[in-house]
Amino acid sequence: MGVLIIQYISMETLVLLSIFFTMIGIREINAYEEKSNLHDDKRIVIDEVVGVWIALILSSSTFIQIILSLVFFRLFDIWKPSIIGRIDRNVKGGIGVMGDDMVAGLLAGVCSAGVFQLIGILQNTLLN
Repeated sequence: MGVLIIQYISMETLVLLSIFFTMIGIREINAYEEKSNLHDDKRIVIDEVVGVWIALILSSSTFIQIILSLVFFRLFDIWKPSIIGRIDRNVKGGIGVMGDDMVAGLLAGVCSAGVFQLIGILQNTLLN
């Protein structure tokens, strides 16, 4: 859905929707956790949506970057290295549920852009 928003509406819209969904997500997750006493229930997916959107905001100019962003996001979401894992384990409520995926999206976008740049450098080096 994020790719469609970027292609047919605008990047700015995706940024604004990410902010909006984050604010709503935190509020609704807090309310859900208070009622259910479940933290980071697997049925909650808004955190993954926002995380992917953040990755796409940072790196989605080409098809390869979109794929890299999705792959890196999924990798970081499963692996939870460094700060992502600490947020997942230690921060409670909606901020914790949303936060680890937001940071995973940030790192995924940066890694996607970096790998894409590296591919370009390698191509130029090999072609010259």
